[in-house]
Amino acid sequence: MAAAAALWRVLLAGSLLAARPPAGAQQSATVANPMPGASSDLLPRFLLEPQDVYIVKNKPVSLACRATPATQIYFKCNGEWVHQGEHVTQRSTDQGTGLPLLDVRIDISRQQVERIFGLEEYWCQCVAWSSSGTTKSQKAYVRIAYLRKNFEEEPMGREVSIEQEIVLACRPPEGIPPAEVEWLRNEEPVDPALDASVYVTPEHSLVVPRARLADTANYTCVAKNMVARRRSSSAPVTVYVNGGWSTWAGWSACSAGCGRGWQKRSRSCTNPAPLNGGTFCEGQNVQKNACTTLCPVDGGWSGWSRWSLCALDCTHWRSRECSEPAPRNGGQECQGAELETRNCTTELCSHPASGPEDVALYVGLVAVAVCLVLLLLVVVLVCCRKKGGLDPDVADSSILTAGFQPVSSKPAKAGTSHLLTIQPDLSTTTMTYQGSLCSRQDRHSKFQLSNGHLLSPLGTGRHTLHHSSPAAEGVDFVSRFAAQSCFRSLPRGAANMAYGTFNFLGGRLLIPNTGISLLIPPDAIPRGKIYEVYLTLHKQEDARLPLAGCQTLLSPIVSCGPPGVLLTRPAILALGHCVEANAADWSIRLKKQSCEGTWEDVLQVGEQPASGLYFCQLEGQAAYVFTEQLGRFALVGESLSMAAAKRLKLLLFAPASCSSLEYSVRVYCLRDTPDVLQEVMQLEKQLGGQLIGAPRVLHFKDSYHNLRLSIHDMPSSLWKSKLLASYQEIPFYHLWSGLQPFLHCTFTLERLSPSTCQLACKVWVWQVEGDGQSFSINLNIAKDTSFSDWLVPDSEAGCPALVGPSAFKIPFLIRQKIISSLDTPCARGADWRTLAQKLHLDSHLSFFASKASPTAMILNLWEARHFPSGNLAQLAAAVAEVGKQDSALFAVSEAEC
Repeated sequence: MAAAAALWRVLLAGSLLAARPPAGAQQSATVANPMPGASSDLLPRFLLEPQDVYIVKNKPVSLACRATPATQIYFKCNGEWVHQGEHVTQRSTDQGTGLPLLDVRIDISRQQVERIFGLEEYWCQCVAWSSSGTTKSQKAYVRIAYLRKNFEEEPMGREVSIEQEIVLACRPPEGIPPAEVEWLRNEEPVDPALDASVYVTPEHSLVVPRARLADTANYTCVAKNMVARRRSSSAPVTVYVNGGWSTWAGWSACSAGCGRGWQKRSRSCTNPAPLNGGTFCEGQNVQKNACTTLCPVDGGWSGWSRWSLCALDCTHWRSRECSEPAPRNGGQECQGAELETRNCTTELCSHPASGPEDVALYVGLVAVAVCLVLLLLVVVLVCCRKKGGLDPDVADSSILTAGFQPVSSKPAKAGTSHLLTIQPDLSTTTMTYQGSLCSRQDRHSKFQLSNGHLLSPLGTGRHTLHHSSPAAEGVDFVSRFAAQSCFRSLPRGAANMAYGTFNFLGGRLLIPNTGISLLIPPDAIPRGKIYEVYLTLHKQEDARLPLAGCQTLLSPIVSCGPPGVLLTRPAILALGHCVEANAADWSIRLKKQSCEGTWEDVLQVGEQPASGLYFCQLEGQAAYVFTEQLGRFALVGESLSMAAAKRLKLLLFAPASCSSLEYSVRVYCLRDTPDVLQEVMQLEKQLGGQLIGAPRVLHFKDSYHNLRLSIHDMPSSLWKSKLLASYQEIPFYHLWSGLQPFLHCTFTLERLSPSTCQLACKVWVWQVEGDGQSFSINLNIAKDTSFSDWLVPDSEAGCPALVGPSAFKIPFLIRQKIISSLDTPCARGADWRTLAQKLHLDSHLSFFASKASPTAMILNLWEARHFPSGNLAQLAAAVAEVGKQDSALFAVSEAEC
C-alpha cells in the first residue's frame, strides 16, 4: 500500500497526466521512431543452399551454394573450414536486381568422409560474407550409400485357414539411405492402393487381414535403394479350407404306416467342401430315429335315445352320437343321420285359436311398464341435481387442467370454492439462464466486490464473482469441461490444475510451486460475459508432442482453456524454460496443439510475429506468452550450433536412515524448470530420501556427448561400491530431447560393518569433453533427516485462483489513468514507448503498437513478471521519469481521485 501511495503521489504531483499535444505534434510523433531493419537487405541471401547427398560406391559428390549480394562464400564441414583451393567459384550479376551473384561448389570424396569421421555423419554448410555481415546456410549431410546383402528377417512360408490373418514379416538389410520395401506375389507387385484386402505395416510386414483362396501364392520381399536391389527367399503361402457340414435335411416319413418304424435325415460335407488339404468334416452324415405311427380309428354310432314327448306340432324325435368309438388318428366319421323325427297322434296334439281379448291385455301391460320406467328416470335426475348443487359453467373440467391459464367462470356457489383453489403444478415451470459458456448455480464461496472509490469507473452496481479451489471441485470441473472442449485429455486430479470463474474484471490462475500462471487482464472478457477458465500442467505422454531431428522440449506442456473463448485482449501465460538463449545458437518456436491433435508452429520467438494473436517475451528463467486464443502450448528449440546449451538441475538424494548394510545414493538430472523440481521433491518425499546439498546447475551442450557420473574419495576400509564400472552414463539424446523431464542414476554402496554410520565421498557429474559439477557428501546415516523444508516456497500456494482487483498489484483507477495518459503518442517522448524502455520491454515495440492500448499491454506484462512480489515503488519511479520529459503535464485534484 505504501508503494501504491507513492505512485498516486506521483500522479498528484503533475508528473504523469499529460495534456494532449496539438495536431501538428501528433502528426510528427507518428514518424519520430521509424521501425528498425531497413538495412537488413544488404545481408547475404542464399538463392541455393546445399542439399543432403549420398556417395554411391566411389563416385564423389558436389555441394553448391549461391548467394546475393555476397563478396565471399566458403564451405565449413564438421566445424572445419574447407581449403580455399578446393572451392570452385563463379561470379555473375543478377539481371533483375543488379546485385552481384556468387556461386561456389566443392567436391567431396568417399575417402574424405571415411578418413575423418568413419561411420559418423559428415555435414557441410555455406557461410556467405558481405559488407553488412554473414549468413549461414542450412546443413547438408553427406552419407556413404550402401545396402547389405542379408535380410535381418525374411518372410517364412505358412499354411493358414481361410478368413484367418496372414502376417509375413520382412526386415530389409541395413542400408543408407534406408531401403524401400515392396512385395511380390508370384512375381507380380502387390499394391495396397489397388488391393484393399492387403496392407503393409510401417515395419514392412505384409498383412492380409482375411485370407482368401486367391491369396495362395509365393511371396517375395524386395528391398532396394540407390545402391542395389535385394530379394528375399520366396515364402509359399497356402490358404486351405476345412470342410463344413451343410444343414440337416428334413426327417423322412416313418417307415411304418401303422405302429413302430424308423425315419432318417442326412447332411453333406459341402459347406464348404475341403480344399488345399483342408480337413474333412468330422461326425456322421446320416441320423436315424425311431418313430411310432398311430393307427386310424373309424367312428361308430352309439344306440338311439328314447323318443321325446309329442309336441304341439304333432312330432317327436330321438338322437344318437358318433362315440362308440369316436373317430381318431385320421379315422372316418360315422355315416348317417344323428337325429330322427316322426309324427305322433296323442291327446296333446291340439291347436286352440287366440281371441281378441288376449291381444288387448298384452298391449295394456306393455304401456304401463313404459310409463313406470320414464317416471323413475325423471326422479333420479332431479335428485342428483339437488345433491350436486353445481353451476354448469363453474363445473367445467377445464378448471382442473388449465394451471395458470386464465379461465372465464361465474362466481361459485356456497360449498364449491374448493374447486377454484387448486394449486398449479410448479414443477412444470422453467428458468432461463443466459451466459456465454455455461450456467452455474450460486455456491457457498462468493467474492463480493463493493463499489469502492477505486472502482468508480466501473459503474454503480455490485459484482459477484465465483471462485473455488481445484481440490474442492476439480473432479466436477473436469467432468463438465471434458464433454465441451476438444481437449479431452485433462488430468484427472487437482494437483496440477487451477480454475476459476471470471468476468470483465479479469484475474489470475496459478499452479502452486510450478512457476506456471495465467493472467487475464481487465476487459479481456467482454462485459456481460462470465467464463470458466482452467489451467493445467501435462505430461509428455499425455500431450504426445512430436520432436524431429535435434529439436528439444524447453518448457512444460501447459493447457489453458476452454479453447475457442473470445478474448478482446491477450491473456498472458507464464511458464519456466531451461534454455540458455542466444540468437546465434537457437531457433525457438512456440507450438500450439489444434483440436485435431496436431502440433503447429504459431510463433518464431525473437522474430516479428506474423499475426497479432501471439507474442512471446523470453527472459532468463521464464517465458511470457501473449495469446488471444486459449489452448495447449509448449516451447520447442532447435540448436543451430554445438554451442547451444540447456540448463540441467542436478540433485543428490540418499535415504534419511539405513538399517541394512546397503546404502543407495541417487543423482537426478532434470530440466531446470520449477515444475520438474517440485515433482522430484514430492517423489523423494514418498521414498523417504534426504536432499544432500543445494541443487547445482549444469549447462548441457548440443555436442552429441553423453553425461557421465562417478563416485570418488570413498574410504575403502569402511565402504565399497557395488558398481562394476568406474562410471555410469546417461545417453545424450535421452537428456537432449527433453521428453523425459528427469532421469537419475543410483550408486549402490555397501558398508563393511553395521557400526559404520558416517559416509564421506564425492560425486562427479560431467558431460564428456565438457565442464562438470561435483557434490561433497558428509552424512550421518544413523540420523533421520526431516523433509519438511525441501518444498519450493510459493507465497501464493493457497490461492490458485484470484479474481478482480486482488489479482493485480496496480490499483485499477491508477492503471486507467496511466493508460489514458501514455497511449497517445507524444512528440516529446512522454508516451508508452518511453515507459517500455524504462521497464526494459522495448525489444518488440511493434507488437505493443499493434494493440488498441499499448500501455495496457506493458502494464499487463509487468503484472505477469512481478506478481506477487513486484516493487510498485520502482514502477512509480519509472512513470515519474516518463512524465518529466513533458513540461506541459498538468495535475489532478483530490476531487478527481
